[in-house]
Amino acid sequence: MSEMDNKMERIKNRLIKIHGKIQDTVEDIQDHVQTRIERSRLASFVSHLSEDRKSFDSDKSIDSNDKVNSNIPSVVINEPIDGVNDEKEICRNFIKMESNGAIYRSLSDSDLAFENETNFDSSSDSCTSWLCSDERNSEIRPRAGSCPPGEKLDVSSSCDLIEKISNRFPGLRSKGERIHRYLLKNTRLSDVNKRLKAQIWSSVVTIVLVEAKNLQAMDVDTRSSDPYCKFRLGNEKYKSKVVWKSLHPSWLEQFDLHLYDDQEQILEVTVWDKDKQTKDDFLGRCTIDLSTLEREKTHNIWQDLEDGNGQIFLLLTISGTTQSETITDLTSYKENPRDIEIIERRYAWYRLNEHSSGVGWLCVKVYGAKGLAAADLGGKSDPFCVLELGNARLQTHTEYKTLTPSWMKIFTFTVKDITSILEITVYDEDHDHKVEFLGKLAIPLLNIRNGEKRWFALKDKKMRARAKGNYPQILLEMMVIWNPLKAAIRVINPKEPKYMHQESKFKRQLFIRNVMRLKAIIMWFIEVGKILQDCFEWESRFRSFLGLLAWLAFCYYYQMWMLPFLLLVFFSRNWLIYRLTGGNPLLQPVDDEDLLAEEDDEEEVDKEEKKSLKERLQAIQEVTQTVQNAIGYVASLGEAVKNLMNFTVPCLSYLAILMLFGAMLVLYVIPLRYLLMAWGINKFTRKILRPHTIPNNEVLDLLSRVPDDEILLDCRELKPHPANEARRDARKKHKAA
Repeated sequence: MSEMDNKMERIKNRLIKIHGKIQDTVEDIQDHVQTRIERSRLASFVSHLSEDRKSFDSDKSIDSNDKVNSNIPSVVINEPIDGVNDEKEICRNFIKMESNGAIYRSLSDSDLAFENETNFDSSSDSCTSWLCSDERNSEIRPRAGSCPPGEKLDVSSSCDLIEKISNRFPGLRSKGERIHRYLLKNTRLSDVNKRLKAQIWSSVVTIVLVEAKNLQAMDVDTRSSDPYCKFRLGNEKYKSKVVWKSLHPSWLEQFDLHLYDDQEQILEVTVWDKDKQTKDDFLGRCTIDLSTLEREKTHNIWQDLEDGNGQIFLLLTISGTTQSETITDLTSYKENPRDIEIIERRYAWYRLNEHSSGVGWLCVKVYGAKGLAAADLGGKSDPFCVLELGNARLQTHTEYKTLTPSWMKIFTFTVKDITSILEITVYDEDHDHKVEFLGKLAIPLLNIRNGEKRWFALKDKKMRARAKGNYPQILLEMMVIWNPLKAAIRVINPKEPKYMHQESKFKRQLFIRNVMRLKAIIMWFIEVGKILQDCFEWESRFRSFLGLLAWLAFCYYYQMWMLPFLLLVFFSRNWLIYRLTGGNPLLQPVDDEDLLAEEDDEEEVDKEEKKSLKERLQAIQEVTQTVQNAIGYVASLGEAVKNLMNFTVPCLSYLAILMLFGAMLVLYVIPLRYLLMAWGINKFTRKILRPHTIPNNEVLDLLSRVPDDEILLDCRELKPHPANEARRDARKKHKAA
């Protein structure tokens, strides 16, 4: 009976999940249909506008060769100029139409929205000029989210727009009233409203939904809930995934919403319990006033739920503003040496009692990029840049229709761990808030050269080869100031987890790579064992005799302080190699040719994976994923020890040397038995004396800061200059072979 009950329970859970997916799909289809209906109605209205405009043009004898088909226009009309009766003159002064179908306002004497001191240029000389695409001024391109050069927009909604059209053209009044009533009836943004919104300063609100605690239990039988969250900002709405049967759900999802300056800056968060049979139950809500939050900074927010129980944890960042005059605008930024001196004094090595949470300060200047891949059909892209340091995330605005964006932004981060890695990713912005990957770069903070302005090559998603495009590069300048003593204390404490780090799913290619990494570590121990075995077998009498004498002397004279001393001997040997060779070869910049063999091997594994991975490994995926991650962890630990010994990160190696000197001194002065007693007393009394401390291992915490070989390959730079013709020919021949 118990097996039958278990089977029925599994079948019930599957049916519940299928029902939830079907319900979500139906909701998406309803939203899609509603959007299509709105667009069709607006298209019908615009077609009437286009017909009336064509009849107006024909009445005024405009040449038919000058007429072009226009798309949905966003129109802004001024009031008529006093004293001007010629309709052609009115058209020339008030309307200017670009070839893409957008009608912008021009300067007039009666325009009260413009300042008197401002000078404007008009590219329209007659009614026929705004219908001709050849006279478009393409030299000056407006910034993302801004009006055309020398122009401002004073229409805040599509309703005002339609009212002005009706006043200017009385024949369209009835149609304008119909569309006006329709827009008032619908809360969703129309296409016209979206065009108007694009002319208003906006920012991107990035929300990382981490977790919730102590939610109300709605299921009486299981004493749990199936919670999910809804976000609303203006007219944008998002819904998270459902976490089944949990009162402490962990979502780890990211949402990007757009914040416009003319809308209410209140973010509404509601938590719901997913119900399969009836309407979803309300668990609580909270509101966040975005106007009170500091821009260009990631905020950790714990918010209590109103009308319910529990708390919700969010990471919230307001960044990517399209406004030019902001604190992140590099063109208006003037560096003050006094500010740098204040920061240097704040993070001096002797200042340990500061209340700041970080150990340093990072400044990144993002100038621009070049050679990006074309992600759009027109051969261009809409790139923006995202900077991530730990859980902090900032981004630039979007530069539209370009492969050489010029962002000119400056960002600052609080460094919580000097061993962190700055990740810079370039995306292409698509419709419906979707993005497309263009390139990525990983820079360890300890490798930053202060004040050096240089080009960095962008890598692909796997962080092994160059990204697509014409040698894509990004121009950066960075500066990091940090307290070495606070940083040393921080690296022997638990590392802050990265919330958006997702567990990698099982992949045959990754599994084989982890096995090879572990094999390399095991082979090193095997080689050492072979040397000892040779000594035991007396294959070389001289070596065996020396080994016997060394073993006897070690056993007779051994003291505990000698163990750190032996490790110091290995550090001394590897320090000499580090000084002579210049560091770990995995961190040396490489050309594309050096990666061809690795790419060929990965392509072969990918082909095999596509053929048979689904069929063969689907049943044992859960077990193999655990084995894969365990092997990867062991391999990372071994590589971290190796890289700590060979001065891959000199700062951490020097810190390890200081710790070994301290251990050697303590073991030399204090007998081992007293140290073991003190260790036992500390472990047994920790829960009583310090109940809130996190148990940790200082050695493992230090090793967690040392990058393994995979991270070193991610951080290895590509030479920004293009390869010569001979190397290009060699690459082509190699690929052909």
